[in-house]
Amino acid sequence: MTINVKPYSPEWRRLSEEERASISSATAPVKLGPIATALGIKVSIAFLDPSISGEIRRKSGAGHSGFAITINKFESKPRQRFTLAHEIAHYLLHRNIIKECLEDNVLYRSTLSNAREAEANRLASDIILPPNLVHEKLVELGDKPNSVLALALGEFFQVSDAAIKIRLGLK
Repeated sequence: MTINVKPYSPEWRRLSEEERASISSATAPVKLGPIATALGIKVSIAFLDPSISGEIRRKSGAGHSGFAITINKFESKPRQRFTLAHEIAHYLLHRNIIKECLEDNVLYRSTLSNAREAEANRLASDIILPPNLVHEKLVELGDKPNSVLALALGEFFQVSDAAIKIRLGLK
């Protein structure tokens, strides 16, 4: 069975050329730390409530952009990677709605509209699973059952099976 990799999302096309250049990767697995650094975002891993995978805050002294991302230390590495890509996506798409006041300065997944969360998820997929790199790896892997391809791609890109299945349109 031939698998077609989903193309870049509409959210990817909303980014400026400079933003796309700063997050485009020529290698896999995509290195997310340097992307955050290039955008001026400080990233840390810390103990967060188990119901929160990550957060982005507007914060003075957090870096050039004034934003900081915190990733939940309790999550698996593939989950942490996708969460970091998701929070970077929120920065790129929604930084204008992240409030500065103490009570409202945290942008949690659970408090955003479903539409904004879907936008961030689609762009996160573009960031961590660039269609061109996924396609190249599929060609390299050859004709195998979908489950084998999904597992191999997940290991190679260091993401969850679910993230791969979404990128490939299998879920």
